[in-house]
Amino acid sequence: MPDTYKNIAENRKAWHEYHIEDKYEAGIELFGTEVKSLRQNAVNFKDAYCTVREGDLLVVGMHISPYEKGNLFNRDPLRPRRLLMHRREINRLYAQVKQDGYTLIPTRLYFKGPRVKVEVGLAKGKKLYDKRADQAGRDAKREMDRAAKTSGRADE
Repeated sequence: MPDTYKNIAENRKAWHEYHIEDKYEAGIELFGTEVKSLRQNAVNFKDAYCTVREGDLLVVGMHISPYEKGNLFNRDPLRPRRLLMHRREINRLYAQVKQDGYTLIPTRLYFKGPRVKVEVGLAKGKKLYDKRADQAGRDAKREMDRAAKTSGRADE
C-alpha cells in the first residue's frame, strides 16, 4: 500500500533566510485536538526552530490554533512539541548544531498516511548579499522566461 502525502504547510521563509543543506523526516508528538486543527490547516510555523533539550528534539514557536470544538481538551497553541527521531540521529544533529554553526528549521508539515510528519532542515543562515544574489537570479530567470515566451509568439 503506497504512502499518501498531503501537505499541511510549508515554511517558505526558511528557504529565503537559510541555506538548507540537508533534510530529515521526523514524527511529532501531538494531542487529538491538535491533529484536528492540522486537518483544517490551522498552523503557522514561520518563526519556528528546533532545539535539543535533555536529549529530546523539540520544535519551538510552532503555533497550532486551538480546535474550535475542543473546549477543555485544547492545549497551549505555542507549547514546545517533541519531535520523534532515533537517538543517534538526534545526537548527530546536536553535534553539528553545536560544532558547525548550523541550525535546525522545520521546513514542511505533512500527513504521511494517518500520521503527521515534520521535515526538518539542517540550515546555515544567509547573509544579506546572499539574499540579494538569489533575488537577482530569480529576476533574471523570470525575464528570460518572459522573453522566450514573447519571442515564441512572434515566430507563429
